[in-house]
Amino acid sequence: MNRRNFLKFTLITSATPLLADQEISRQNSQMMSIIDLDLCDGCEGFEVPKCISACKAHNKHKFPDPKKPIMNYWPQKKYEDYSDKKDIIDRLTPYNWTYVQKIEINGKKINIPRRCMHCDNPPCQKLCPFGVISKDKYGAVDIDKDFCFGGTKCRDACPWQIPQRQAGVGLYLNIAPKLAGGGVMYKCDMCKDLLNKGDKPACQNQCPKKAIKFAPKNEIMSIVNKENRHIYGLKENGGTSTIYLSSVDFESINEAITKKYENLSNKIGRPHMARVDSPLQKSENLAMAVMITPLAAIGAATISAMKWNKKDK
Repeated sequence: MNRRNFLKFTLITSATPLLADQEISRQNSQMMSIIDLDLCDGCEGFEVPKCISACKAHNKHKFPDPKKPIMNYWPQKKYEDYSDKKDIIDRLTPYNWTYVQKIEINGKKINIPRRCMHCDNPPCQKLCPFGVISKDKYGAVDIDKDFCFGGTKCRDACPWQIPQRQAGVGLYLNIAPKLAGGGVMYKCDMCKDLLNKGDKPACQNQCPKKAIKFAPKNEIMSIVNKENRHIYGLKENGGTSTIYLSSVDFESINEAITKKYENLSNKIGRPHMARVDSPLQKSENLAMAVMITPLAAIGAATISAMKWNKKDK
């Protein structure tokens, strides 16, 4: 990082002094996960991979229930609606927060469970203009579905375009249904409710091959540091809480993914595995993050007040 970018990062940090204490607390309890592609067989023999069915079952009560008819909103002349496609499992949607990419390289079948990477320094959080994305003590990156406006800035900022939007739900319906928002963004929240109970995320609990493992950061890093296989997620986007291990290199894996989806008109929701840098390393995104930080803080304070008012009623 050059001196100019270092100073910009410093500005972001100094603009939100309370984040320092939160960061220390998070580092002491942060969870990470390993996804071992040499163990995952895509739940061969099952109609639906267990990680997918477990995720759907556990998070069903969080899925959107849109108000219909859904109207267009300015300046868009369309909206994103997956309410009639709830059974889709071959990509990310507001009703499907994890899925398994299936590819083949030189005769070897490779299955890749995909979901939010839970980045160490998530661009989606820094660039959310409403300040509704949080990173808790476990390292889980979560979108507050009650106060998200569905502006998709989080998806634009995410190198893997993970968050998915459902129209016809959310706060925008009560504030400016024809002028702003567009719904609510949805994605994996690391089953933080289970982590708070001392349990592990649903995908790990139901994985028959033990290909998914969540554990404290020091435990996961101890495993990763002894690995001789290919690693993905350790440096991508500035570092993530999701580490993939594979005997096949990720350049070849990404090429196979790109080839598989090259003819699809809509690739959003089907993440690649390219080596990526954090968007916050770009000067224009850093400048935007600096400008958004105080606005997001104001937005977060407003939303907190709205939450308290809601509790009082």
